[in-house]
Amino acid sequence: MNRPDRAPRRRLDVDARRAAILTAARDAFTRARYADVVVGRVAEAAGASPALVFHYFGSKSGLYEEVVRGAIEGLEARQQAADRALGEHVSARDRVRTTLVVYLDHIAAHPDAWAAPLLGGEEPPGVVALRQDARERYVAGLRSWLGLAGDDWPRHDYALWGYFGFLDQACLAWVGAGCPAERRDGLIEASLGALEGALGDWGR
Repeated sequence: MNRPDRAPRRRLDVDARRAAILTAARDAFTRARYADVVVGRVAEAAGASPALVFHYFGSKSGLYEEVVRGAIEGLEARQQAADRALGEHVSARDRVRTTLVVYLDHIAAHPDAWAAPLLGGEEPPGVVALRQDARERYVAGLRSWLGLAGDDWPRHDYALWGYFGFLDQACLAWVGAGCPAERRDGLIEASLGALEGALGDWGR
């Protein structure tokens, strides 16, 4: 009599345990800064051992990096889906507005975790690099929408990167106020105006 193949069951167990750890880690890093999260407590919440956490993710920083990567990928996927839903022949301003709406939804769902790095919370180098890569991808998207791909005029370059400085501080003020829904439109319009003013126009 042949033994049943146990490989699929084992793979499912591994995936389920890893997913449980990531779920617990997302919850922990949402509620506390990186430095304050204890791997043992994450493991306990996931019904696992610290050794298993280190087996799957290598280190606390590796676990955090995976959480942040998932959050960035999820945000980008939602922004891209919202942009695709606009169809063609949509103004650059409306495309930027659409990504802003998705971004503010993301911030409102995780205000403390979003704000922590901007308020002095230290992060591992790998996570800093992840965030920088994501910002560079978004700048590339802005260039495309604005018809500035291949443009090397310094004003445009400063405008695109400076836009994020404005957006970061404006969103911090919004988070500090409790992310009030009635102030979202003002935040969006101010951010769009900052970008438009820095560019001089919308590039189209």
